[in-house]
Amino acid sequence: MSDHDDRLRYRLLTGPDDAEFCRRVSAALAEGYRLHGSPAMTFDGQRVIVAQAVVLDDGTPRILPA
Repeated sequence: MSDHDDRLRYRLLTGPDDAEFCRRVSAALAEGYRLHGSPAMTFDGQRVIVAQAVVLDDGTPRILPA
């Protein structure tokens, strides 16, 4: 991470449900992002398309609902 961090705090990753999409999500997690919400899926008539929101983890402790 550089002194000037120009990463977006929120990203929505989308694409076909394949290994490349999983690599993109894994890369975002390795870069300091965390999953935000559940993934979404749809079918475009030929393939399954997925979306996963990620947010930049700033280290602030989070209180999860019980």
